[in-house]
Amino acid sequence: MSGYVGLNGAVVEAANASVSVLDHGLMYGMGVFETFRTYGGEPFLLERHLERMRRGCTELGIRWEIKPLRLREEIASLLAANRLADAYVRLTLIAGEDGIGLPTSRFYERPNRIIYVKALPEPPAEWYTEGRVLQVLRTRRNTPEGAERLKSLHYMNSLLGRRELAEIPGAQGAEGLMLTREGHAAEGIVSNLFFAAEGKLCTPSIDTGILPGITRAFVLELTEKLGMCAEEGFYGIDQLDRAEEIFLTGSVQGIVPVRSLRLPDGTEKRVGRGLPGPLTERLMKAYRHYTKETEN
Repeated sequence: MSGYVGLNGAVVEAANASVSVLDHGLMYGMGVFETFRTYGGEPFLLERHLERMRRGCTELGIRWEIKPLRLREEIASLLAANRLADAYVRLTLIAGEDGIGLPTSRFYERPNRIIYVKALPEPPAEWYTEGRVLQVLRTRRNTPEGAERLKSLHYMNSLLGRRELAEIPGAQGAEGLMLTREGHAAEGIVSNLFFAAEGKLCTPSIDTGILPGITRAFVLELTEKLGMCAEEGFYGIDQLDRAEEIFLTGSVQGIVPVRSLRLPDGTEKRVGRGLPGPLTERLMKAYRHYTKETEN
């Protein structure tokens, strides 16, 4: 990796950044991270991301010392150092150095904070104007290791899903949809799921074990402001198959419509008209109002 990263408040060359091999983030995966993007140099929904991260640190016993104002300054410095006006940002907090073996103390007192930035990915414009393919995967979404799924360094399940997706013929550019072991629709590899049926928006419940997505929660708030009917629950593929609209949400890509649903056996069905539906379009427009993006 070239360029600069943030390490414990300092801007350093990525090639020279290092942490101890005894860091329990490395040894046991004890750490959490958040990914988000900037608009006009400002991190979008930063306080919400930090609140989710703080909850994760509380569960993992990692000391929490991040100050939002100081973090904004660090991100601005990193953007300048990497000559980026806007960026994809990954904030990672790992437990810090400890002994070999499971820790005897309750808290990790000296965590390491790492900030990575990179140029924003440029998804195809047709994802937003025409929609994306949603591929149902055979890889099942695992259950959380605690009471709620954390955005933690335990990321193998998603990596296995991404690997499966890459090996499916004709699935290039698709997002993968993972089901629970009971067969309920869960979430995308890196996205949350919404669908519309009979004028009502539906999204899988947090009780399915999905990540409580920041953009997911924001979109649910938008539905209320727009007077839309929305619910959270447990849904099967048969309900998705009958959906009039489907879209995905994520902190970097925002709201992305789905034009077709593809099953593991290769069967593919168009969603609605095969174009973004009216509810999806209303929410996309409302979302852009807050991010101050221009229309595609």
